[in-house]
Amino acid sequence: MRVIIEPNAEAAGRRAAKFVAELVRKKPQCVLGLATGSTPLMTYRELIRLHKEEGLDFSEVTTFNLDEYVGLSSIHPHSYRQFMQLNLFEHINIDPNRTNIPDGRALDFEAHCRQYEQRIKDAGGIDLQILGVGSDGHIAFNEPGSSLGSRTRLKTLATETIRDNARFFGGENKVPRLAVTMGVGTILESKRCILLAFGPHKAGAVRDSVEGPVTAQVTASALQLHREVIGIFDEAAARLLVRRDYYADVEKPPTLLEAGEFKQLGIGNQG
Repeated sequence: MRVIIEPNAEAAGRRAAKFVAELVRKKPQCVLGLATGSTPLMTYRELIRLHKEEGLDFSEVTTFNLDEYVGLSSIHPHSYRQFMQLNLFEHINIDPNRTNIPDGRALDFEAHCRQYEQRIKDAGGIDLQILGVGSDGHIAFNEPGSSLGSRTRLKTLATETIRDNARFFGGENKVPRLAVTMGVGTILESKRCILLAFGPHKAGAVRDSVEGPVTAQVTASALQLHREVIGIFDEAAARLLVRRDYYADVEKPPTLLEAGEFKQLGIGNQG
């Protein structure tokens, strides 16, 4: 895993947006996997800015969201469909027909989950998946103990997740107990993943995900098995990483390469 540590959440969100924008420019028909919650908001705000100020074009982009609460309609103020509309979709030129979010009120959830997986395959697979990590180390709604080979399915939410999300609903008793979520196995099939985490309350999850053993008790740790993951954290979330100095050291060359500073890397120099 490539680990990038930025001074704050704003800088980290902008760094993540840079990777997304680079893909959209290079491959206008790319498929993006999107996350919800407070973590990706800085990234979405920067993508909106890039669209409005620099003409970043989303007209041919297809998106798939990770999850949705069961029982909430697409127009419910706390549904993830509404979250995406308010925080990204209505501010960019994306085709609504190219945006995909699980249906929290599907009549047949088993069939709906199979169809969601098939739509991802029919789109050519996810080129870049944005992920947040829960305080217990989960990705999407793949709670501790979820199979690392799991597919899109119904999942019961853990008590810690309900507690974390209670602030959005006005109390724990109002948080839905079930969600439709992409599985860990589904996520691992993405061509590239960006894992985001900000704040001191995520430090333990970041440490366990990046440097701990691969275990179903910390589903984000499965990303260690993925061929191309970029972890982008702020200083507070990265504070428990044992190899912080190593990550900072090895990050210098790719950062210079992405900035086009070839001479500093000795590329093109005549010896």
